Amino acid sequence: MILHTYWRSSCAYRVRIVLGLKGIEYEPRFVHLVRDGGEQYRSEFLQKSPLGQVPVLELEQAGAPVFLSQSLAIIEYLEERFPTPALLPKDALARACARELAQIVNSAIQPFQNTGTTNFLQQVAPDLDRPRWYRHFIGRGLATLEARAKSLAGRFLVGDELSIADTLLVPQLYAARRVELPLDAYPTLLQVEAECLKLEGFASAHPDRQPDRE
Repeated sequence: MILHTYWRSSCAYRVRIVLGLKGIEYEPRFVHLVRDGGEQYRSEFLQKSPLGQVPVLELEQAGAPVFLSQSLAIIEYLEERFPTPALLPKDALARACARELAQIVNSAIQPFQNTGTTNFLQQVAPDLDRPRWYRHFIGRGLATLEARAKSLAGRFLVGDELSIADTLLVPQLYAARRVELPLDAYPTLLQVEAECLKLEGFASAHPDRQPDRE
């Protein structure tokens, strides 16, 4: 199993967390998203990921390579193939809530901080106030996540058991700090993050511990 990854990608960070929590061995292949215009746009990588994005999980089926992109699809695949420890609650409503919180990060926050998005905006709007942009979109998403977590969280975002929601939360807070977004308004999220970071699966996946970190 091969993971095409980049140390600072929040989406790749999510998948590294799940691989670590489940104790799955994999070979990392590093894709530099900035150097030389972005290695993700090279033709050989676009054959693996047509959108030119990491992560990509490379598998083998019937002796041929198979490429799976999009972090949530990869996480759900790993959950089904390696069900222990479970990252989706058994209760149907709790399971839906875990997916809801994960989607708040995946759909309502991450696309607005994505390098491809902000680089294009900078081209068409050179005077773009990036801090204001980040405060609006990331702040709005985290505020929504905080409000939902207040009624759902225990030790983790959905009760006292880890879920896919937690695997997206921690990389998102890392990304928020990178753009210097104040986090004091999200105490529930910070409390859950602290619990997550006690676990080796989260610690080993951290960007600072990646071999390709610059």
